[in-house]
Amino acid sequence: MANEMCHLISLLTLAFFCLAFAFDPKPLQDFCVADPNSSVFINGMACKNPMQIQANDFYFRGLNLRGNTSNPFGFMVQPVTVAQLPGLNTLGISMVRIDYAPWGINPPHTHPRATEIITVLEGTLQVGFITSYPEYRLITKVLYKGDVFVFPVGLVHFQQNVGNKNAVAIGALSSQNPGAIFVGNAVFGSNPTISSDILAKAFQVDKKVVDLLKAKF
Repeated sequence: MANEMCHLISLLTLAFFCLAFAFDPKPLQDFCVADPNSSVFINGMACKNPMQIQANDFYFRGLNLRGNTSNPFGFMVQPVTVAQLPGLNTLGISMVRIDYAPWGINPPHTHPRATEIITVLEGTLQVGFITSYPEYRLITKVLYKGDVFVFPVGLVHFQQNVGNKNAVAIGALSSQNPGAIFVGNAVFGSNPTISSDILAKAFQVDKKVVDLLKAKF
């Protein structure tokens, strides 16, 4: 029995190290510019032939332009992820410009693959995030021009312009493809939709309320 236990421990230890070192956390080459036309399916994006790389693969223009905030939420995000800037591939970083109309809101959402840090360029923002179960504590603060705030990876967070003028923020994220899950869209606008009976019980409201919310997403 002792020998069998030692053998099992050895196998588990070997499996742990195989899993732990199945990828290298550091880039193994100078860069890996994303090739959106590649048919290779990998965790991320395949590399473009280094001999075909141009300066424009590492360049994006347009963050000086104000976003169109004429939507029900009164905000617009201009992302600069690997989809817009192929040179970001494998580098673990990206950024966004966020524009807010007066009292506009970037609704509660999460970035499943990134921490986000923002700085206010114009206006005044109330920002916040919610800690995980079981506390669900709201951490919130009002930010002014030049202020910086960080949203930990995966936590639900939001920003609202609490002024009568337009506001602008720039954010940096710790992934070239951070992803975004807006709570309202995910719950009430999924495809296919979650059963209204399930949502009515989950939120302890009448089914008619759920159907009304679904109609908005």
